[in-house]
Amino acid sequence: MPSLLATSNRGFIKMHGLRNHFVIVDARSRPYQPGQDEVTRICDGQIGIGADQLVVIEESENADAFMRLYNVDGREAQACGNATRCVAALLLKSTKASTITIETIAGLLDCEQVGPALIRCDLGQVQPHQNADKAASIHIGPLKNGFAVDLGNPHMVFFVADPQAIQLAQLAPEVQQNGYFPESVNVGIASIVSPTELTLRVYERGAGLTMACGSGACAAVFAAQAQAWLRPNATCSVHMPGGSVTIDITTDKRATLTGPIAYCFEGFLP
Repeated sequence: MPSLLATSNRGFIKMHGLRNHFVIVDARSRPYQPGQDEVTRICDGQIGIGADQLVVIEESENADAFMRLYNVDGREAQACGNATRCVAALLLKSTKASTITIETIAGLLDCEQVGPALIRCDLGQVQPHQNADKAASIHIGPLKNGFAVDLGNPHMVFFVADPQAIQLAQLAPEVQQNGYFPESVNVGIASIVSPTELTLRVYERGAGLTMACGSGACAAVFAAQAQAWLRPNATCSVHMPGGSVTIDITTDKRATLTGPIAYCFEGFLP
């Protein structure tokens, strides 16, 4: 994995966590504030680089760096577990530190490397969404009795018999337009495999169907443990189309995500 780019041109590094792809720009020495159209163009694989999110690393007074996230529609996102792991890997390598702290809109996230290309991140407090009781009444086709979770960003998790049998791309937008989520919501459909594992698919706000969603995996485990479908306080595995991660929800309701990262390529923004 290369070090962070430091050239006169605007360099980027493309990485992925379980095929959840990110274009990462280091803007600590030269500020970078892309417009909505620019973000959309960069993330479009047909006319740009191609990614699920554009990630900008900025200076921080409270942590090793600030991570700013842009969805493919150009809007800012509060949190992303897979992007956090990718940025953490770059910062850990460049600083040669054992642990680093990343500041986001959602708060401070502590990260460490626990194996080759394997990063563990504390994603912060997880709790029921403020409209969880009302949102439980949402019923759209096979999606019913959902559990709304707040992990710095909002998630709505539905438990079904077979996530692969659900036309999530057709159903999720209607959930996202619900008034209980004024800033939209990430929609997950999960199935319990064992007392410590589940399968999951996620339709992210501003991005659509993704191969993996780190914060969505945390939300699904939290929702399942809250309903006694997964063993409480146990390390749980979440299997997504792009691969698997492990999740720990502590007794004080903090979510820890452990999963792999990979380097794709680097270049310069047009």
